[in-house]
Amino acid sequence: MSEPTSPHVLVVDDDESVRELISSYLLENDFRVTTVASGREMLEALEEHVVDLIVLDLRMPNEDGMQIARRLRDRSSIPIVIVSGKQEEVDRVMALELGADDYVTKPFSPRELLARIRAVLRRFQATRMATGRQAGVRAYRFSGWELNVGTRRLTSPQGKRVELSNGEFSLLSAFLATPGTILSREKLLENSRLYDDVYDRSIDVQILRLRRKIEADPSNPCLIVTERKAGYIFSAPVERIDAQVE
Repeated sequence: MSEPTSPHVLVVDDDESVRELISSYLLENDFRVTTVASGREMLEALEEHVVDLIVLDLRMPNEDGMQIARRLRDRSSIPIVIVSGKQEEVDRVMALELGADDYVTKPFSPRELLARIRAVLRRFQATRMATGRQAGVRAYRFSGWELNVGTRRLTSPQGKRVELSNGEFSLLSAFLATPGTILSREKLLENSRLYDDVYDRSIDVQILRLRRKIEADPSNPCLIVTERKAGYIFSAPVERIDAQVE
């Protein structure tokens, strides 16, 4: 039997065979697992249990998995791993833009899914530890923007909230904590805990998505600037707002 402190995974999939496959494999590997067949049941489970990660199927009868992912991210920072039969890049990118932490296509290997779940949990824990290390920081301000470290809320100069995935938050926090410093891909990898097997592309893709959210002209960035053969540098002045300042 799993220990009470084992990570608790909530599996949301209308296919009973898929739920049983994922559940049995995770249980064998010391996870606690709850399975549900719909978005409504997912919300009920979240009210009843403390969940560490959600495995979410995008295709369920009469439900839009993308909208479920969006609502989840609006209310919580719980890591989300999408499983889907949709293999087009646009679907993968959209899911990640909505705040999913990883995307696995069906059919999938339970072993691969387990590895990705563990990697996402490690990355999430690293982000929480990094946030803890920044306990003395309430927010960062730059070029009219404000990043609230505690709530992970990014506010634009126009006062609008801009959604960030866990990886984007980690990257932006790393930049704001060290403005004017060149951060290599290795350092950014360490901060965002991306996968080694997609190392270069993942860093560049996340930087591109972040630029699209904060740069006036993403094709000619002035905040996150590329230093050729060295990495990236956050070039704008950054104001640190300490927690004790009211």
